[in-house]
Amino acid sequence: MIYDKIENIDLYNIDESAVEFIKNLTGDEECKRYEISDKIYANIEEYQTKENGYFEAHQKYADIQLLLAGEEIIEYTSLEGLEVKDAYNSDRDIAFFYDASNPVIKLPLKQGFFALLNPQEAHKPQLISSASCKVKKVVVKIASEN
Repeated sequence: MIYDKIENIDLYNIDESAVEFIKNLTGDEECKRYEISDKIYANIEEYQTKENGYFEAHQKYADIQLLLAGEEIIEYTSLEGLEVKDAYNSDRDIAFFYDASNPVIKLPLKQGFFALLNPQEAHKPQLISSASCKVKKVVVKIASEN
């Protein structure tokens, strides 16, 4: 997991086309799927933050998550020890998990910051930060080298 300011994104070994897409975002983009390359795409979506959710993890894609509007919390924990809620769905590249007694890191995601979550890293996005709000989020999906 990487959590940093977008202005520092060049410090990390992230595919150039993904970084270029992120740097060119204006906030006015339409909510839809954007094809960046044969191994990278982005989803832009809007939703209301929520009080609770489930941990999720991927196998094929890493996520770069950043907000164009609003703020949210992403919880991060070890995948080890989590109980499966919904088994891995290879078509959607996602599995869901119940909370466990694992230590949890709370990442305050707001404009100007990003989180990079690698495959097999459990995370719970879309959570309320200070108050429930509407967010506009970009999730860039980068195919894993595995």
